[in-house]
Amino acid sequence: MELSIIVPTFNEAPNVAELVRRVALAVEGVDAEIIFVDDSTDDTPDVVRQVAASAPLPVRLIHRDEKTGGLGGAVVEGFAAAASDSCLVMDGDLQHPPEKIPEMVERLSRGDVDVVVASRYAGGGTASGLADRTRVLVSKVSTAVTKAMFPVKLRDVTDPMTGFFLADRRVIDLDGLKPRGFKILLEILARRAFRIAEVPFDFADRHAGESKASLRQGMHFLTQLAALRFGKMSMFAVIGGLGALANVLIVWVLTMLGVNYIVAAVIAAEVTIVGNFLLIERFVFQDMRGQASGAWSRFAKSFGFNNAEAVIRIPIVALMVESGHISSVIATAITLVVAFFVRFVFHSLVVYAPRKADKDAKPSPVRDAIEDLDRQAIQPGEL
Repeated sequence: MELSIIVPTFNEAPNVAELVRRVALAVEGVDAEIIFVDDSTDDTPDVVRQVAASAPLPVRLIHRDEKTGGLGGAVVEGFAAAASDSCLVMDGDLQHPPEKIPEMVERLSRGDVDVVVASRYAGGGTASGLADRTRVLVSKVSTAVTKAMFPVKLRDVTDPMTGFFLADRRVIDLDGLKPRGFKILLEILARRAFRIAEVPFDFADRHAGESKASLRQGMHFLTQLAALRFGKMSMFAVIGGLGALANVLIVWVLTMLGVNYIVAAVIAAEVTIVGNFLLIERFVFQDMRGQASGAWSRFAKSFGFNNAEAVIRIPIVALMVESGHISSVIATAITLVVAFFVRFVFHSLVVYAPRKADKDAKPSPVRDAIEDLDRQAIQPGEL
């Protein structure tokens, strides 16, 4: 098999037949297959099976009951199932013209690049298929922000947000990918450096059906971008930020009710310590719980450390209020920002440290500890 074409679909039944027809014409003479990785709730799977029965090239269907990772997860599953190492990814709505496939295949076949990106913004490319000016603006701003956050790895890419690309599967660490949404190319390119070439294309109107773009997808993209750029530390920061807001709010409410600010700070600290632990268990270090000590042990370490930190921090708050004439709310906020970094270090290296398999094992040297912290800080992304 020379080429595997992976098409992630969600309720694209009206587009399947035309997509297969145009792809078959485009790859005539190439030993190619189409793999539909489908998360649909309509009759798309049935339509794929019907079209596959008479298609001039192999058409396979993977219908997922567990929609892990969204569109990105579907693409990764398609990579794993592909018969060829040359894997082309395209949408199922025909906004990605199949007629561009031969040019992309020819470019990859030269052997000097790992990924060929079909770009709306390279010379001659257009984004006319975007619904309106707002979508165009959002696309361009998102692209600019993304390139600014990865200036080295994306220096040769004008359209890292595209879903139309061809890659040599052998150079991608499929097990290392953590797809969270629909920008799987960004997920791939942000992981490591690749040799990249671009070909321009005209982003067409949808053949049929409705766009899947939504505010929810936008939020997924922002989450994906933050996680790729800052790794575990980004989610730890988000949870810490929510805890800080809750802490400040509790202090404000209690002081407004006449409670002494130190008493209010103690109450706020205890409430947010417990809340933050529950959240980081679920959303930050969930992949490390299996190798770490038991849940109650983790809670005890976290609770004990955070209380010790509070014992140090609250007198500093009092000093800032009494001597520096700073409001209790501002003083609390400042000290929480400083405490964030200390907390992340402690939780990464102590609370969620793997249990030692050998009780006679020698303690890790300082350098190993620092490198371990760095690995935790950047997973699943990079700093």
